[in-house]
Amino acid sequence: MVALASPSRGASLWQRWRFHLSALVVIVPIVFTPAFFHENAFFDGKKGLGEREVGAIAVGPWSVRLAEFKLKEPDAEGRAGYAKEFALALCPACVDQVKAAYLRVGKPRNIRTMGALFSGTPYRQTAEMRIPDRTTADDELWLTLEGWDGTLHQATIPIRTASPLMAAWLEKAKR
Repeated sequence: MVALASPSRGASLWQRWRFHLSALVVIVPIVFTPAFFHENAFFDGKKGLGEREVGAIAVGPWSVRLAEFKLKEPDAEGRAGYAKEFALALCPACVDQVKAAYLRVGKPRNIRTMGALFSGTPYRQTAEMRIPDRTTADDELWLTLEGWDGTLHQATIPIRTASPLMAAWLEKAKR
C-alpha cells in the first residue's frame, strides 16, 4: 500500500484562500457599479448636456445650448497640446436647418479653419477643442454654425464665461 503525500504549503494555501478570492471577484464589481451607472447616465444625457451648462447662445437666426462636458482642466494630448471638451444642443426649430457646428479659440481665418467639429445627435453633440499655446484667459471661443444653404453664422463666448476652470488653468499656467 502506498501512502499519499500531504499537499505542499503553497497548494494548501491556495485551497484555503480560493473561496475568498472568488468572493472578491464578485464583490469588487459591485463596489464600482454606482460609479459606472453615474458615468453611463451622464454619457446618455440623462443628467443634462454637460457638467456645467453655459446657457443659451444666439448664433444668427438659430440658438444653441452650450455646456462644459466635464468640469476639469484641459487634457494633455501629448504633442498635440491641450484639449477641452464641450457639448452643444441645437434648438428644436433649427435642427433641420443646421448642417454643422464648429468651436475654436480665436476667430477663424477662413472656412477651412473653423475649429473642432461637433458630432452626435442634434440634441447632444460633443467636440474636443484644441487650445493653442498662445491662448490667454481673456480670449474668446468662436462658435460657427453652417446651414444647409451654405450660410455661416458666428457667435463669440469669452473663455471666462464658457469655462471658468479653463480660464483659471490658463492664468495659472501663464501660457
